[in-house]
Amino acid sequence: VGTFIPIVVLVVVFLLIAVRKVGNTSLCIWQVVLSGAAAVLVAGAITPADALLSINPDVMLFLFFMFVIGEALAESGYLYHLSYRLFSRAESVRHLVVLILAGGGVLSALLMNDTLAVVGTPLMLYFARRHGISAKLLLLSLAFAITTGSVVSPIGNPQNLLIALSGGIGNPFATFPLYLAVPTAISLLLAYIFLCRAFPGEFHRDPLVHRKEEIRDPALAALARLSLVLLVLLIAAKVAAAVLVPDIEFRLTWIAVVAAMPVLIGSSRRFELVRRIDWATLVFFAGLFVLMASVWQSGFFQPLIEESSLDLAAVPVIMAMSVVVSQFVSNVPFVALSLPVLAHLGTSTTGMMALAAGSTIAGNMLILGAASNVIVIQGAERGGETLTFGEFARVGVPLTVAQAAVYVLYLALFPA
Repeated sequence: VGTFIPIVVLVVVFLLIAVRKVGNTSLCIWQVVLSGAAAVLVAGAITPADALLSINPDVMLFLFFMFVIGEALAESGYLYHLSYRLFSRAESVRHLVVLILAGGGVLSALLMNDTLAVVGTPLMLYFARRHGISAKLLLLSLAFAITTGSVVSPIGNPQNLLIALSGGIGNPFATFPLYLAVPTAISLLLAYIFLCRAFPGEFHRDPLVHRKEEIRDPALAALARLSLVLLVLLIAAKVAAAVLVPDIEFRLTWIAVVAAMPVLIGSSRRFELVRRIDWATLVFFAGLFVLMASVWQSGFFQPLIEESSLDLAAVPVIMAMSVVVSQFVSNVPFVALSLPVLAHLGTSTTGMMALAAGSTIAGNMLILGAASNVIVIQGAERGGETLTFGEFARVGVPLTVAQAAVYVLYLALFPA
């Protein structure tokens, strides 16, 4: 019975996130996931010690310090000032969506998709209000851009980093783009096509009128700009270190900590900014780690994968299992389970790239498929907008199936 408690709780959590309502009470995603974590703890499906150990401090700290930088950028007005320089050339809604998909895709490969989710969400809400565009269209554009774009880089997301470090990949900064850049570009184009089909009324020909926003707090804006420059320089240094001296550990958490220091040390508004950050999303992640750890410990999924009659080293099987199973146990735990199994089977580099692509684009299918989706939606709800489970799935499910087919077909060109 104990084996099935976490599975039952996981199913209930999925259903509640889908409906987001109990009677007349509206539920936030973080409340549902936190309740799920509490349920498995109370039921004894995971011990308090294991629950505490399951909460990944690197992820929590990385997000906390990135939220501080994001809040400073938005509160100072510098984010909107900067967006004018980046997006003022967008002459129409169609052009703006293309820029979001292309820009978000490229930047997520360099800055990690969760970073883009933090900084990009208030920007999407600003564009929606400024130009009278559907916030849902822009939020989905951002979510699909940063998930899809992150496929192409070993530092684009946590599961790629895991594969780069533990998957026996030679020179990951060259290997990932070699195998995945072309299908990722095609996948971003597919995202544009599916968004056009889902929101036909939004893609009108009326020109967009851009307005340069004034900086509200020049002192905070200067510090936020310094934090942003530090973030970019440190990530560039991380990329260079990974290529030149791969033995040196250069953790993303440290990058976020150092980049946030100008704001936390230099700003007189530091306590106000810390109070205002998205604490709900941090609570969501803590709850998700506990819930997923209990599902993991239940041992329900491991035999299904390890005792399968399928050829687990085949690229289409890796892709399909990555997309589907990542919806239930989250992509990072799925990759952590899959790596030793695939290594035992002597899986090729092509197979490892299929694992990276499948576990990442799984995030385009459903809200819980990627952490960055939750960051986007929680940030949107703070700004008075939202995306429901159904609205996300309506575009995300067919898009993910199409993208998975592109990756499988393209990877078939490489030796098995």
